[in-house]
Amino acid sequence: MSFKSIVIVTGGARGIGRAISLCLAEHGFTVAAVGTRPEDAVGDFLAELRSFGGDNMYIRGDISSHDDRIRIVDTVYDKFGRLDILVNNAGVAPAVRADLLEMTEESFDRVLGVNLRGAFFLTQYAAGRMIKDAKGESPRMIITTTSISAETSSTNRGEYCISKAGLSMAVKLFADRLAEYGINSYEVRPGIIETDMTAGVRDKYEAKIAGGLLPIARMGKPEDVAKAVHALARGDLAYTTGAVINIDGGFTLSRL
Repeated sequence: MSFKSIVIVTGGARGIGRAISLCLAEHGFTVAAVGTRPEDAVGDFLAELRSFGGDNMYIRGDISSHDDRIRIVDTVYDKFGRLDILVNNAGVAPAVRADLLEMTEESFDRVLGVNLRGAFFLTQYAAGRMIKDAKGESPRMIITTTSISAETSSTNRGEYCISKAGLSMAVKLFADRLAEYGINSYEVRPGIIETDMTAGVRDKYEAKIAGGLLPIARMGKPEDVAKAVHALARGDLAYTTGAVINIDGGFTLSRL
C-alpha cells in the first residue's frame, strides 16, 4: 500500500502524541500534529517532524473548543483535500489529584471537556467529512488513545477514569456506525507510560512494578504506543474494528 495517508494526531507534540507523530512521519505518513502551545514553543519537535520530508505540519488548537475542532479538520482539508486517519490522543489529567468524595465540578468538567467531549465531537465532525470522501487505497480509521484507567479504579482521579471509560465506549459506537463507510475505529489502551503525566508519581509506579505489578517489569515508553498505532495505521488489522489494543506490559493479564 501507499504510505501517503493524511493523519491528524491530537496532543501530537508531546509525550505519547509526539512519539506517534514522529513514528508515522518517519514511515511516510503526512502528519498534522495538533497541540495547544504556540508554534515557537514546539520548535524542536517541528524540526524533527519536518526532517522526514513531506508536508508535515503543526496546528495550534484546543479540542475542548468547538471552533478549534472545526478549524483543525478544515485546515487539513484545505491543505490536502482529504483526511484518512484521526488519532485522538489529546488528554489531560486532573490539576489536583483529589479523593473521589472531594472532586470538584470544575475539575470534572475540565477533564471530561478535553478527554471525552472534545475527542467525541472532533471525531463526529471529522467522520462526517471523511464519509463524503471517495474511498481510495489508503486505510481509513479513527484511532483513540485511552488508558488502563478505562477499567481500573483510581479513586484520587476519578474524573480521569470516567473520561477514559466513556471514550472506550465512544470507540465502539463509532466502530458500529462507520463500518459501512469503510472507516474502522480502534482503541489503543496504554498502561503505565513514561510521560510528563506520570512523572510526579514515577517512584510510586516503579516501586509497584518492582513488587510484581507487571509481567513485563518496566514502565512503558511512548514509542511502545506509537508502534501499535503505526501497525493499525498501515492497515495491518483491517479485518477488525472496535478492538482494544492493550499496551500495558501485561497489566490486564489475569494471574494467580
